[in-house]
Amino acid sequence: MAKKEKERAVAVKAREREIVVNGKSSEADKPSETTVEFLASLAGVLVTGLFIITFILQAFEIPSSSMENTLLIGDHVFVNRVQFAPPTRWLGPLLPYRSIKRDDIAVFLSPEQPGLFLVKRIIGLPGDRIHLRDGAVYRNGEKLDEPFALHKVGDYNPYRDNFPSVPPSDMYGVRNEKWTAEMPAHIEGGDIVVPLNSYFAMGDNRDVSYDSRYWGFLPRQNVIGRPMFIYWSFDTPPDQYEMRSIGDRLGFLAHIIIHFFDETRWSRTLKPVR
Repeated sequence: MAKKEKERAVAVKAREREIVVNGKSSEADKPSETTVEFLASLAGVLVTGLFIITFILQAFEIPSSSMENTLLIGDHVFVNRVQFAPPTRWLGPLLPYRSIKRDDIAVFLSPEQPGLFLVKRIIGLPGDRIHLRDGAVYRNGEKLDEPFALHKVGDYNPYRDNFPSVPPSDMYGVRNEKWTAEMPAHIEGGDIVVPLNSYFAMGDNRDVSYDSRYWGFLPRQNVIGRPMFIYWSFDTPPDQYEMRSIGDRLGFLAHIIIHFFDETRWSRTLKPVR
């Protein structure tokens, strides 16, 4: 009996050694990834990233102070391009589409200057009646409670603060001749009435915001999406967006590299945009 037990133990150890050897052998015999396979994997990652950037998310930098203090110059945000898009037939039930609501913040193409991206707050939907009295916004006859609104300059502009009761004029900063001609047709009973497939948009920094009061309604097709959160914020000069030469851009890039840690607004990182 002892001899049989000994033989059985030897057989078990032999099988264990065989398993270990075979395991090492199988790892050694495993073929390494070829260059073609690596490039195919890399291409898949790039295509996926390009799809996300093109159709789902878009990075956007805040260039002006028109949305202070909600958004500051130098805030970098991710914009959800899907949420405000028209629902598609096949993916509609699967994606989080929804209609634009009052007080939503939206990124859109300027109706006045092609290729220019703007960010404002949606104050009026189609059919809403809007007017301002001494800087306060009234919608459909009710004065709005807007804790996000900022009156930083504190000066008085009759057109800006009592829109649309004061006719537009170049002396009040209205340079859009098309809007100057069209605006009277949209005024009813002292209110501006938002037409179909359009919105009335204003910046939170009301004294300096160049918005629907100056260039008119925001067409629905110009809307890009909704900013979700700030992924990075850097202390940026107010006129930086006007610096378009290569020298200016390279100079500011060098400034960012040198002062990345001490001029990044770390407290704003991952802050939701509301």
